[in-house]
Amino acid sequence: MSKLRYGTLPPLRRITAVSAAAIAGLALTMGTAAAPAQAQDLVPQSEKEAEKVLNDRQAEDSSSLNRKNVPESLSVEQAKKAVDKSDEITTADIEYAAALEDLPDSGVPEDFYTTPGTLPDRNGAVVRQATSKFYVDPVKLIEHSAKAETFMYRTTDETGAARAATATLLTPKGAGDEAKDAVIAAPGTQGIADKCAPSRQMGMGTEYEGISITSALASKRPVVVVDYMGLGTEGDHHYLNRVEEGRSVLDAAKAVQEVEGSSINADTNLQLRGYSQGGHATTAALELAKDWAPDLNIASASAGAVPTDLYKTVSELSSTYSAFALYGLESFAGQTGVDLSEDLNQKGLDAIDRASNQCTVEALVSNSFVDGKTLTKDGGSFQSIVDKNFADVAERQKLGEAEVPDVPLLVNHSRLDDVVPFSQGKGLASTWCDAGHKVTFEDNLGPTHIGGYLAALPRIEIFTNRTFDGKSPLDSCWRL
Repeated sequence: MSKLRYGTLPPLRRITAVSAAAIAGLALTMGTAAAPAQAQDLVPQSEKEAEKVLNDRQAEDSSSLNRKNVPESLSVEQAKKAVDKSDEITTADIEYAAALEDLPDSGVPEDFYTTPGTLPDRNGAVVRQATSKFYVDPVKLIEHSAKAETFMYRTTDETGAARAATATLLTPKGAGDEAKDAVIAAPGTQGIADKCAPSRQMGMGTEYEGISITSALASKRPVVVVDYMGLGTEGDHHYLNRVEEGRSVLDAAKAVQEVEGSSINADTNLQLRGYSQGGHATTAALELAKDWAPDLNIASASAGAVPTDLYKTVSELSSTYSAFALYGLESFAGQTGVDLSEDLNQKGLDAIDRASNQCTVEALVSNSFVDGKTLTKDGGSFQSIVDKNFADVAERQKLGEAEVPDVPLLVNHSRLDDVVPFSQGKGLASTWCDAGHKVTFEDNLGPTHIGGYLAALPRIEIFTNRTFDGKSPLDSCWRL
């Protein structure tokens, strides 16, 4: 197992255009922090605090946007329209996307992610590791106190081919030499380009999951952040592929036990955790665990805003989230060999190409309110393309139909989620209840997809602490 190290990155240019207020808003929304002492303080500790964060976001207007703080791919008028028409996109998000244009491709040496000529025979075997960084702000001035170690490990894709994947182990000060408990974090949608891998973005201070990672680290437990197969490493990232996401999570949990300096071992109680795509990956990992990783000591799981049925999710997706649909089309086409030029016009092909090279925030801003019908040759919707070419792929990604471990389960979902229908989260909780599991179902009224994410954070930590302490969590099955 080889050991690599890397140095710091040069200072950024365009990020200086971002105002202090925008950085503060971004800190609360996307997980960055304005000062070391504020890192944990910025994590909402109650629903009231989460509500204030959301109100502050929505109070912003677009008057501060200009050519200096808007991405080059957008006109200032487009950016202002995106802010004014959406509760999801704010001026801080626009300025953040502009700042990303000046970021280097990676915070970890490029050769670290290169797959060696031969991979180990065993899934979960470590290939190499590198001492890395977890910065909690985009100007890289503030480094989280947790020790960061990025590692590569062997896993297997849906076709049975051996693949290399990466993840990052974060060990907070005071965690001890042998961890009693640890969190395995599956991130939400990052994008499908290599530069979007969480291990790369954490080293640059641009990982929006930083807020939930910081929340988990506050309890002095190690946290493993999974990159997913094909994010950072060679080969395609198959967005929302049930098998490949689940295996990435499970094999990372196995591999971290072999990482040099890791305090996680076979006896460590593990919680699988994720929201949105991360909720999808967490649920998939639970469903695959019995056959793929029967020896893992899974103690509990938290799955939020889980898109259990991709077909229904796509059919109800608003134009605010066109980027997610573009990610899906590109990924599904890669898995099936479908030529998208048969269904998309040149504008559509250009949109796919653009989104495929953008991480989530930039892709959402650049493609907000794009009408899918303007991107197809026949004026049909994205749904018609799915119906024609990808219905079987979407069907294979369905969740909630397989056995999961008999451990405490938390499902959280906002009734006002505008990406993943609330009925899917409630349906998953009901399915697990019907199977005899103890399920805590935490619904909330956080507006938008991000609102539900923020509102859920305090409840997730309460659930986590109770289950790791051996206490019985609330059972919601009686009301589902």
